[in-house]
Amino acid sequence: MRGFRAFLAKELREILRTWRIWVLPGIVLFFALSGPPLAKFTPELLGTFVNSEQTGMVIQLPDPTYVDAYLQWTKNLQQLVLFAVIIMFGGIVSAEKRAGTTALVLTKPLSRTAFVLAKYVSQALLLIASVVVGALLTWGLTYAIFAEAPVAPLVQATGSWLALGLMFLALMELFSSAMDSQAGAAGLGFLGFIAIGIATLWAPAVEYSPAGLLGAPTALVIGESVALGWPVGSTLALTTLLVATAVLVFRRREL
Repeated sequence: MRGFRAFLAKELREILRTWRIWVLPGIVLFFALSGPPLAKFTPELLGTFVNSEQTGMVIQLPDPTYVDAYLQWTKNLQQLVLFAVIIMFGGIVSAEKRAGTTALVLTKPLSRTAFVLAKYVSQALLLIASVVVGALLTWGLTYAIFAEAPVAPLVQATGSWLALGLMFLALMELFSSAMDSQAGAAGLGFLGFIAIGIATLWAPAVEYSPAGLLGAPTALVIGESVALGWPVGSTLALTTLLVATAVLVFRRREL
C-alpha cells in the first residue's frame, strides 16, 4: 500500500479545512442537542393541543423518561443520519475522479489500493468521531433534563448502529468506485437500505445478517434482549468484503 499514510494525512487535513467537517458532524450534533428537549416537551405540547376545550377530549399521556430521549437519538441515527451517509458519501471516490485530481495524485508514489483505503479510513474516522460526540451530548443532556441516563443502553445502541453505518460507508465507496455519478451511487445506496429493510421481515436474516442491526438500537434502548453476535460479525465481514471489492473495482477502472 504505497503512499497510504501520506494520503491518509492529506485526507484528514482536507476534512478539517473543508465543508465536510461541518455537514455530517453538524447533522449529528443537531439531533444530539435537540433530541432530549424534544422528548421532554413534545408530550406536554401534544397534551395541551389534544386536551383543549375545543376538542372536548382528554388524553392522559405518560411522563417522558430518559428512554424517550434515547429513542429520539436512535430514531435519527437509523433514518436521517443513515440517509446523510448515503448521500454524502456517494461521491467519496467519484468526486475526485470527475474533478481530475485522482489522475494527478496517482502519478505520485500512491497506489490505487492505498487511495481507496485512505478514503475509507478517513471518512470512517469522521463518522465515528461525529457519532461518539453526539452520543456523549445526548447522554449529558438526557441526564441534565431527566436526572437519569444509564450509559449501557446508549453505548450498546450507538455501537450497533455504528457497525451498520460503517457498512453503508463501505457500500457507498464500492458504488462510487464503480460509477462516476454521485446521484446514481446514492440511488443504489437507498436501494440497499430498502433491501435490508425488507430482509428484516425474515427471521433468519434478522438473526444472522446486517438486517438485525437495523432495529437493534431501538430494541436495546427499550430494554429488549438482542443477540448482536451474528449481526455484528456478519456486518463487519461484509464491510471488509465491500472495501476489498471497491479496491478491485477501482484498480480496473480507467482514469
